[in-house]
Amino acid sequence: MKFRLSTLLRTGAAVAALGVSTLALSQAAFPDKPVSLIVPFAAGGPTDVVARMIAIPMGKALGQTVLIENAVGAGGTIAATKVARAAPTGYTIFIHHMGMSTAPALYKKLSFDPLKDYEYIGQVVDVPMTLLARKDFPPTNFPELAAYLKANGNKVSLANAGLGAVSHLCGLLFMSQMGVELNTIPYSGTGPAMNALLGGQVDLLCDQTTQTVPMIKDGRVKVYGVTTLNRLSALPNVPTLSEQGLKGFEVKVWHGMYAPKGTPAPVIEKLNAALRAAMQDPVIKQRLAELSSDIPPMDKISSAGLKTHLEAEINKWGPVIKKAGIYAD
Repeated sequence: MKFRLSTLLRTGAAVAALGVSTLALSQAAFPDKPVSLIVPFAAGGPTDVVARMIAIPMGKALGQTVLIENAVGAGGTIAATKVARAAPTGYTIFIHHMGMSTAPALYKKLSFDPLKDYEYIGQVVDVPMTLLARKDFPPTNFPELAAYLKANGNKVSLANAGLGAVSHLCGLLFMSQMGVELNTIPYSGTGPAMNALLGGQVDLLCDQTTQTVPMIKDGRVKVYGVTTLNRLSALPNVPTLSEQGLKGFEVKVWHGMYAPKGTPAPVIEKLNAALRAAMQDPVIKQRLAELSSDIPPMDKISSAGLKTHLEAEINKWGPVIKKAGIYAD
């Protein structure tokens, strides 16, 4: 049987058109099944709490359940790698904190590239931090603390929740801007580090407001400042570190939401719309306020906003980590 070239071309065009139509239809129907939201840390941790909080209103906006899946280990890099290698359909998405920006400097060998292996859905939530001391630490305010640290140096102990943890990075930035070297003591998590502070085994700790606000208000710890550029409504009488001399000092445990590279733009747009709806949900706004957490401006809850913020954070933390000479295997 013979076929004319024109017939073959018409047939090929029809098949191609059918493929495009099928793809467009699948994107238009997205999602037609549950979406998996990968969390890189254990259930009950701060990132997991945020993820579970927003999963319900996101699912409502999408018309499908958003299922939480905890993929724990290696500072979040196991989950990040899993998502980078997932099918780019929009049914596997990922939430991670500022560890996405510190991983390139912290790990000598990284199995993913934060700037090349993902599509960006949007920034999610910012959690401020506080600089704390044991209750009976001698300095009573920040000027006294600065003088005390200059005089005593590495005799002062600074706890953290482990290599590369946000509390560790906050401490590194603090020491860098203060021009001091303190005795840093790593613990196996935020809980043990805080227990050491409360028990008087260590002097200082930088930790998230979700844990510290009640302790500050109860007088169980001493606070020297918050790590945001503006004062917190939950702690209106606590000055920022920036206003006390560490100009521009800002550490917030920001979170972002990602999808595998190649996820179609219409799918990203639907996921972004669902995220925006969740961030405007009155119940979510109230719960985040109670946790002293901030919803980013709407221009940051966007693909471009998250990418720009991630790039800036990589440039900010890379030199700090390299100067400190720390890395993870």
